[in-house]
Amino acid sequence: MSNETDNGPLGVAMIGYAFMGKAHSNAWRNVASFFDVPAFEQKVLVGRDAAAVSEAAAKYGWSETATDWRTVLDRDDIHIVDICAPGWLHAEIAIAALEAGKHVLLEKPLANTLAEAEAITAAAQAARAKGVQSMVGFNYRRVPALALAKELITDDRVGTVRQVRASYLQDWLADESAPMTWRLTKDTAGSGALGDIASHAIDQVLFLLGDRVTDVSGRLQTFVNQRPGAEGLEDVTVDDAAWATLTLASGAIASVEASRVATGRKNSLKLEVYGDKGAIAFDLENLNELQFLDATAPAREQGFRRIVVSEPDHPYIEGWWPQGHIIGWEHTFTHEIRDFLLAVDSGTEPSPSFEDGLEVQRILAAVEQSAAAKSSTIQLTPATGTAATTEGA
Repeated sequence: MSNETDNGPLGVAMIGYAFMGKAHSNAWRNVASFFDVPAFEQKVLVGRDAAAVSEAAAKYGWSETATDWRTVLDRDDIHIVDICAPGWLHAEIAIAALEAGKHVLLEKPLANTLAEAEAITAAAQAARAKGVQSMVGFNYRRVPALALAKELITDDRVGTVRQVRASYLQDWLADESAPMTWRLTKDTAGSGALGDIASHAIDQVLFLLGDRVTDVSGRLQTFVNQRPGAEGLEDVTVDDAAWATLTLASGAIASVEASRVATGRKNSLKLEVYGDKGAIAFDLENLNELQFLDATAPAREQGFRRIVVSEPDHPYIEGWWPQGHIIGWEHTFTHEIRDFLLAVDSGTEPSPSFEDGLEVQRILAAVEQSAAAKSSTIQLTPATGTAATTEGA
């Protein structure tokens, strides 16, 4: 598939219009106002409820609507498909879109199961050979402060990384009377806090360190086993919280914690990276700040210093406001769309790839396997290898 169209702008269709659909739509609507990107048009918004999707399209800037995503894939004027549908629909839609020759942006996690993630990745590899690009939407890679942290680590400013702490804590399920949703059923969500938010924390460990995980131990916990639904109390079949210890190929150890019942924590993704030359700390609830300690300075001068990541030479910031003016969570999706469009236009592979998404899925599956065994470490072989269990490790 050519990365240029004979008939003008790239046509974009988006599937899904709820939480993530709103975030992505905001990015599509604004990206060309702040960054130089190839011309595109917000062609079609897809959703099952005709009235609701029509209302959303009018709000979010989409030209038309459809209620069947399959009809969109048949259109020659659609070149990009942005999939914001729930996880149980990812595999079917993404594989069909790739086989139809559409570039695909797919929200994380890649799929609900490891088998589905492997099938999606295989389809992406086959499509890539024909010039069709794909990217998984781990938007926190596009937080300027975390992009700066990646640069500092790559430039050896923290030295050899020994230890990483990653936690993603929310409290929207802390109240046991919070209602049942599709996110609390394994058939529709795949997992709970593990796939929903621990996936972000795990991706950050891989992104920041440029490393791979060699073994995993984990635990899952459901604190509230039933919640009120349409027909009374319904069973919760996914985890409320997850913990994992990851060993990396470099020898570094990462601890990961995720919870949707952490009272008082609204959307706190915290990352701490400790090396022999320095350390980095970040909290999403202070999105524009990065804490950095230079351990090579004299001891009397050492201490974490606050970097406000809002200067034009910081990652992504040059496209926005004058120096010192902060940006928000929604901007990460704008950066994501910007990078995806540039990759499609240039014919280069965007990052994170579906292979990156598959690696996160392998780790999530290993956490589940370890948690089920209750006393095991799961060893991960590189790339497409299979996981092995070491009992009692």
